[in-house]
Amino acid sequence: MALVHWHLLLMLGVIIYSHDERNNNFIGFALIIAASGFIAECIGVHTGLLFGNYNYGGTLGSKLFEVPLMIGVNWFLLVYATGVTLKRSRIENKYLRIITGATILTLLDVLIEPIAIRFDYWHWTGGIIPVKNYVCWFLVSALLLFVFEKFEFKRQSVVATVLLVTQFVFFAVLNFVY
Repeated sequence: MALVHWHLLLMLGVIIYSHDERNNNFIGFALIIAASGFIAECIGVHTGLLFGNYNYGGTLGSKLFEVPLMIGVNWFLLVYATGVTLKRSRIENKYLRIITGATILTLLDVLIEPIAIRFDYWHWTGGIIPVKNYVCWFLVSALLLFVFEKFEFKRQSVVATVLLVTQFVFFAVLNFVY
């Protein structure tokens, strides 16, 4: 558990290294997504307006405003991996890619939530995951995937797709084992 935030940083390094054109456009995108994800989580933790009422445990490492710094990195990794995967798909319509991607990320959150609670990633007030969490995950994911589409990255390597599939397998196995 002490290595979770280091794993996220390693995945960040792999994604940055594998991106074809590491330029200001890519850096700007990464910073916008990470900052937006972090801000969304701050709003969630401090107001309950997004996602519901929850707080973070210690597993994701150092916090700022009661939100782990790695949460922005995680949002970037998930949005980038999903965006690249869907750009590699046969879905030509960008709005359909956004909706499909938001659905994929929401399904991933369904797998993450039970494990997150067990391993002190975060905890829900009252111990119940609200439906609002999944609705907001879908909406925030769609917004961030819309930003991905606006940056119009060329087709990227399969590394991002492998990361996304790995996340699904990892959390599915943990749900089965625990």
